[in-house]
Amino acid sequence: MPRAKIAISLDVATLERLDRLVAEEFYPNRSQAIEEAVFEKLERLERSRLARECAKLDRDFEKGLAEEGVSADSAEWPEY
Repeated sequence: MPRAKIAISLDVATLERLDRLVAEEFYPNRSQAIEEAVFEKLERLERSRLARECAKLDRDFEKGLAEEGVSADSAEWPEY
């Protein structure tokens, strides 16, 4: 995947923590550490958004739709 260079600013304490991880060889470099952190944060935000959207669903209504579809199709299912 193509990469783009960006410039960011971090507070000194955060940068020191990041540099410790690099020094301990937890990450090969700052860029890798920051890229992984951003990726993980975006994944968590997307999952939490999905959970919020799912929470808006009416369980009884969704169950009714699912059962309606199953009962209508079940007559067409082959015998096993």
